[in-house]
This record gives sequence, structure tokens and C-alpha cells, in this order.
Amino acid sequence: MFKKILIANRGEIALRIIVACRELGIKTVAVYSEADENSLHVRFADEDVCIGPPRSTESYLNVPAIISAAEITGADAIHPGYGFLSESAYLAEVCEACHIRFIGPDPNVIKLLGDKARARRAMKKAGVPMLPGSDGPIENEEKALKCARDVGYPVIIKAVAGGGGRGMRVVRQPADLANALRTAQREAEAAFGVGDVYIEKYLDHPRHIEFQVLGDHHGNVVHLGERECSIQRRHQKLIEESPSPALTDKVRRKMGGLVVDAAKAVQYTNAGTFEFLMDDEGKFYFMEVNTRLQVEHPVTEMVTGIDIVKEQIRIAAGERLSFKQSEVTFTGHALECRINAEDPDTFAPSPGVIHAFSVPGGPGVRIDTFAHSECTVSPYYDSMIAKIITHGRDRQEAIARMRRTLEMTVIEGIKTTVPMHLRISAEPDFVAGRLSTHFMERYAAKAAKPGSLAESA
Repeated sequence: MFKKILIANRGEIALRIIVACRELGIKTVAVYSEADENSLHVRFADEDVCIGPPRSTESYLNVPAIISAAEITGADAIHPGYGFLSESAYLAEVCEACHIRFIGPDPNVIKLLGDKARARRAMKKAGVPMLPGSDGPIENEEKALKCARDVGYPVIIKAVAGGGGRGMRVVRQPADLANALRTAQREAEAAFGVGDVYIEKYLDHPRHIEFQVLGDHHGNVVHLGERECSIQRRHQKLIEESPSPALTDKVRRKMGGLVVDAAKAVQYTNAGTFEFLMDDEGKFYFMEVNTRLQVEHPVTEMVTGIDIVKEQIRIAAGERLSFKQSEVTFTGHALECRINAEDPDTFAPSPGVIHAFSVPGGPGVRIDTFAHSECTVSPYYDSMIAKIITHGRDRQEAIARMRRTLEMTVIEGIKTTVPMHLRISAEPDFVAGRLSTHFMERYAAKAAKPGSLAESA
């Protein structure tokens, strides 16, 4: 087992990893930018190293600085958390060259699955259902028009690299394709340094469902069930839950077995998430694989009782998974609301100093956060300041506990999305589990009607 792990991240996920390391008896090293000097992950790590100015390109994305911090502190391994360098094959390769263990998949697997077009081909070969689309990147307008005609409109143009909605455009008619193609390519180049895009069939009102997998270096792979992530805005998830209200045990076993076989086919190790769209008929179609820990991993931990971060560390250290598939059980229902420092109506960022911060606990409540009274929410990084996770015997109890927690939450000094989550959790479609990736469009349309939000809060 490792003696010391450097955490190449910040905020709540850095604290989450520190918690797991403390329970395993492993020392930790925090890295921080000048903007995060007084952050809690710096306070609670055993050692800390400043790696640069506030901008992430000069600090949290600075591979040489992170490797240097690991070497001068004698860290055995680096955990990248999520975001930043968590899906960087380059960081994984540098770690390998420097004899530092990267807590994540093999760099070749990250490269394969990080390229969306190559990932589609690999998953298709493994027998995973696919939406019709191009076999690889689309180079020009002529090929794009032919592919879209063969697939049938509407289609979606997607960046081969990256995610988060950047480099994506929905096209509903041929006249709009050329401009959408150029725009998506420019956006992908600016965001990811690679302008390649591909085309696939677009589903209008699908559910977004993902399966959590863990694989060790001894050929063992298990799934930990699914998470429903359909409530999202501009492809950014807002609320996640497990299990999905739409899946039966039979479908769960079938899809779980499918993703385990797919993971084995690409020799996947450590934690990963296989993401799918599900149409109105209950058919699944592959989207992508996230080769990292997910923001929403706590909902899976709540329903399975399995500490995913500890398993990540054990796997990276060469140990076998601590359980078999037959030992994975699912108990009750869990929800997660991402609390962002944003205006709840306009979604405009709201950085600044938090003057009061209180999120109540109670039965079935977990709070993952770096925030506290008088802390500063920086404008340089992602706006998420906390995750509220609730667990209940069933979905109704999990929702009731979420509403109770949101209603009793006090955050002063900045605007947050707490009021938005309260309104969503009272929406009849949400309560009934009638979800799709277009839920927020319906919510926004209702919000535009005078008095409607006040009535539902």
C-alpha cells in the first residue's frame, strides 16, 4: 500500500480523497494555487505545496509543477480527482516514467476512450449498442452532408475530444449543417486543442443513464449499478440519483453485464463510468466512457455502501477488488444536488466571500463541501461549492430528506442554486420520475411564466 498520495486537485474532491486516505492510514500532500492558500484541503493534508498563480493553466493543469511537488515530498502516487488532469493520458505517462503511480486507468486506455470516435469503434466491437453515426471524424462539409443524410435528421455534431457540451451542435435540417460544423470545429479546437468532430443520430428526449465500473489488475471487473443524470443544463449535470426510476432489476442486470464485458474488452482498470442515452422505448445507446472518478459518485456509495475512492487506491496499489459482483447489493435510493455559486434564475456566476454557511445533517444526509463561513469562492474555478446527498428507503423519502435539507440550508454573501433545486424537487414530473435531458427546458419555460416559480417552491 502507498505511504503518501499527492492530490492533484482542489476543493471538495481533494477533501474527499483526504478522508479516504486518512481511513487507510496514508499520508497526503495537497497542491494549491495562490488563490487557494487558505483552503480546507491545504489545512487538512499532511503536507502542502504551492504550484503556481490562480489561473488553472499555471497551477492545477501544470504537469511539471505537480510532478515536482510529488518528487520533493516523496509521494508514491497521484490521485487526480475529477476535472483538471483526471483524464490526462499525458499525466499518467509522466507518472509512469517518474515511477509514481497514477490512480486511474492505463494511459493507453485513457487515450483510446478519450477519443470519442475511437471509443465508439471499440465499444461497437465489444457489442455495445450504438446510435447511427460516422465511423470517425468528419473532415469536410460534403462528408458531413452525406453522413447526416444516411443517419437521418436531426443529428448532433460532437467533439472527438473533451466534453461538457463544448464542440456540440444539434442540426435539424441540411441548410444548417455547414455553419454548425464549422462552429463545432472552432469550439472544439479552442477548448481541447483538437478540432476533430463526428456525427451521430440525435435523440430528442432521452434519459441520460450511466453505469459505474471498477476493475483491478487481476482481471476482475464489477459494476455498481446505474445513476440517472438526466437533469442537466447545457450538458452540465445538476441532479443525479441512483437507482434510475426507469430501470427494472432485469434491465439493470443486463446492462451491468454488458458494461462489465465492454470494460474487460478494453482491459479497463480502476474507476470508470460508461454513459448511455435511453430512448422512450427503453433502448440504450452508448455515449462515452469517463475514465475517472465522477462528481456524482456519492450516490452510488450511498446505495451500495462501497467506498469508491478507497477501492481506487487499493486497485492502483495492485490489490484485488475487495468484493465480488455477487456481493454488491443495492439498498434504498440516493439523490445528489450540486450547489453552485450562481444566480438560481440566470445562472450567472456569483463568486465572493461566504459570510454564513450552514447545511444541516440528520438521518440519511451527506454533505461534501470545501465551503465554510468567511471562505472565498474564487472566480477562477468551477462554481460548485457543495454537494448535498440524501439517502432514503425509497425515492420519496430521499426526495423528502433533500427538500428538508435544502430548506434548512443557510448560505449568505453569495447567490447559490439552492432555490432552484427546491423548485425542481417540487415539480410534478420530477416527483413522478418523468425525466429527460430536456427537463430543464420545460422548467425554464415554466419559470418564464409570472408567479409560477413561487407557486412550486
